[in-house]
Amino acid sequence: MTVAIIPARYRSARFPGKPLAMIQGKTMIQRVYDQASKCPAFHRIIVATDDERILSEVQNFGGEAILTAPTHQSGTERCAEVAATLEQCPDFVVNLQGDEPFVHPEQLQAVCDLLHQSDTPIATLARRINRNEELTNPNIVKVVVDAQGYALYFSRAPLPHQRDLPLDYWAGTGLYLKHIGVYGFRFDVLQKIVQLPPHELERAEMLEQLRWLAFGYRIRIAETPHESFSVDTAEDLIRAEKFLTE
Repeated sequence: MTVAIIPARYRSARFPGKPLAMIQGKTMIQRVYDQASKCPAFHRIIVATDDERILSEVQNFGGEAILTAPTHQSGTERCAEVAATLEQCPDFVVNLQGDEPFVHPEQLQAVCDLLHQSDTPIATLARRINRNEELTNPNIVKVVVDAQGYALYFSRAPLPHQRDLPLDYWAGTGLYLKHIGVYGFRFDVLQKIVQLPPHELERAEMLEQLRWLAFGYRIRIAETPHESFSVDTAEDLIRAEKFLTE
């Protein structure tokens, strides 16, 4: 069984109440839930939240939501709590962020397809970067992938560095991948990684997936042609409205 869990918290430092923000007549959390509902791989879709207002909104539009502890430090921990309390233990858990209203069903299917391969403990997504504005933006996470499709490293910096080529030409080489933060886990792996202590690489880049790599967990990458972006600020909400219109 494959379960999609959407962690959604109300108290965001940069955008309080973000999951309840309206985008052309629907809350953001409903748009994320609706996109997940279009992926046939999911047997169940659950919003994991620590806030009664988000719980009520999900129930009002007919979705399923579960209240979680308010002490979690990440959406991954919130997902792990919900997955462990389900009456039927899932084989796979997909962590779909509650601020990704434009995630494509094909992207979710690609993550699920990787999880069904026996050599995939953790799966996620990446898209080719072809613009220098993306490559040099520290808010856009880049991932370097090996020949077997596993992540070597995630960074906010443009990696790999090209010693003999000016930076303005890097994006045109086709070497760079933007990480898209949808994660799939085997159930047992999810329960183990939330027990890991923080790692110095994670602290340096503020990327929790570096903790998993540092402790030896392999992360398989599915490349996608679809664009997706998270809504982290009120300015992003304006961008989302424009994206939806176009």
